[in-house]
Amino acid sequence: MYNSKITGLGFYVPDNVITNDDLSKMMDTNDEWIQERTGIKERHWIPEGSDDTSATMGAKAAKIAIERAGLSKDDIDFIVFATLSPDYYFPGCGVQIQDMLELPTIGAIDIRNQCSGFVYALSTADQFIKTGMYKNILVIGSEYHSNGLDKTTRGRGVGVLFGDGAGACVLSRTEDNTKGILSTHLHSQGKYADKLVVHSPSIKNWVPKIIASNGEDISYFPYMDGTFVFKHAVVRFSEAIMEGLTANNLTVNDLDMFIPHQANLRISQFVQRKFKLRDDQIYNNIMQYGNTTAASIIIALTEAWEKGKIKDNDLIVLAAFGSGFTWGSVVIRW
Repeated sequence: MYNSKITGLGFYVPDNVITNDDLSKMMDTNDEWIQERTGIKERHWIPEGSDDTSATMGAKAAKIAIERAGLSKDDIDFIVFATLSPDYYFPGCGVQIQDMLELPTIGAIDIRNQCSGFVYALSTADQFIKTGMYKNILVIGSEYHSNGLDKTTRGRGVGVLFGDGAGACVLSRTEDNTKGILSTHLHSQGKYADKLVVHSPSIKNWVPKIIASNGEDISYFPYMDGTFVFKHAVVRFSEAIMEGLTANNLTVNDLDMFIPHQANLRISQFVQRKFKLRDDQIYNNIMQYGNTTAASIIIALTEAWEKGKIKDNDLIVLAAFGSGFTWGSVVIRW
């Protein structure tokens, strides 16, 4: 059986920076309130009139990743695209990437696992490579949140959290079983699906019915029971980390870098304290980007690598928790 290794990384975010002070002009909030609860200082939002979408941002990140992998577009065998904010209800963004990058008529799938999307996407790609089906897979996480948020005081509990952006990696076959992805671990608990959800539009509550409500139906805005999600997140993050380490006969002392999904800086800090990780053993960038959902881990991984914080032979754990509930981890020997 083969192993899979990340050979190229890239990310893209819009130039338009929205600070907490900018949000205070849209809703009853302030910089101190947002930072105290989330750690977020600013986020990037696609400006009005821009051509950026989840697919186009994903394509921009993917081009960088392919170039850094030393490959051409014709070397890519498959596409896995993670997002909760696709350009269309259907088809998915994966096929748009095939067209935008002028790739051969290779397969493409979309992963709809929200904040855990990139972990699920990486795990899916890993299986295709381990079985020998594909050699080089493009894995993308991309989100266009800003156009779907309630930017009023009513929606501030969610609206302040999210940013736009995309990240991508090329996952390639290697016969060195000591390097690359060592294991992945995926979980779900659908009984809590309604704790973090966008209810509509859905087939049972389609657009004409929402329009007919004359503004009373706002189920197209994200809903989150923040306290409930936070309490579950810190537990599942911890479980996912330990599951990955234990499966590979490793301990926290072996860990060189932990990159969590960037949901809330307070969650990351809780996990850091629990496992007694040094500041150089965990990478957070939610302060500058907000929660970019399926894009958050791959943006953070790319940025950490660009800054030289990830070195050859480092042990890296990626972990995510989010809507579904879904959660999981990936253990990598760089």
